[in-house]
This record gives sequence, structure tokens and C-alpha cells, in this order.
Amino acid sequence: MPFVRIDALNAAPDRLDALGRAVHDALVETLDIPPDDRFQVLTGHDGINSTLRYGDYLGVHRDEGIVYVAITMRAGRAPDRKRALYRRIAELAHSYAGTEPRNVFVTVTENAPVDWSLGHGVAQYAPGSRTPGD
Repeated sequence: MPFVRIDALNAAPDRLDALGRAVHDALVETLDIPPDDRFQVLTGHDGINSTLRYGDYLGVHRDEGIVYVAITMRAGRAPDRKRALYRRIAELAHSYAGTEPRNVFVTVTENAPVDWSLGHGVAQYAPGSRTPGD
């Protein structure tokens, strides 16, 4: 169950929605995430009250089209699958939202099953977890 946060500069609601769909579709295609497993925070920054900083690190020229995608998920995916995920997110962000692939910055943070509670104050993925009323 990935948790996704997408931050984009000067992004209208339709662009944020397109970026959310791009990331979700890439997760489903490359990591076999269930289609109904969609937990996202989509935030647009206006450049005045809130903004994003970026540079040309590693020779990648970024501009005001920058999109930051932070994915938190359980550990265990192979490096090749993660590379496929990054590539597919960039492709779909371009196709769905018009975001240049050079402006798609993705990070993945992995954790353990016990690090998730999906409701009711229970760590559903952790061995030995119980639901309320058990």
C-alpha cells in the first residue's frame, strides 16, 4: 500500500488530478499495486504563499514545471522494478499532465509492515495484529 505525496508548482486542480492518475497508473503497471489502493496527497504551490525549490543538479535542467513525487511503501521491490516505476511515472506525467520528464523528481521511502495503520489504530500488515472487537 503506497502512500503518495505529489507537490507541483502552479498546478491547477486538473493538472494535480492528472499527476495523481499518472503515478497511480504507474504503480499499478510496474509494481502490481491493486487498482483500488490509492492513497495520495496532492498539493499545488502558487509560488508566492508556498513554493518549491529546484536546481540543475546532475545536469538535469528543471524549471517551474517541477513536480516532486514522494512514495512511501513497504520494502522489498527489486531495483529493476523501481527503475521501471520511475520511467513510467515520467512517461505518464508527460502524457496525462504535459509535465516534461526532466521535471519529474521521484523519491521512494521504504518501511516495514508494522509501520502502517490503515484505520482503527491497527497495524493491519504486521503479524499478530488484531482488529477492534477480536
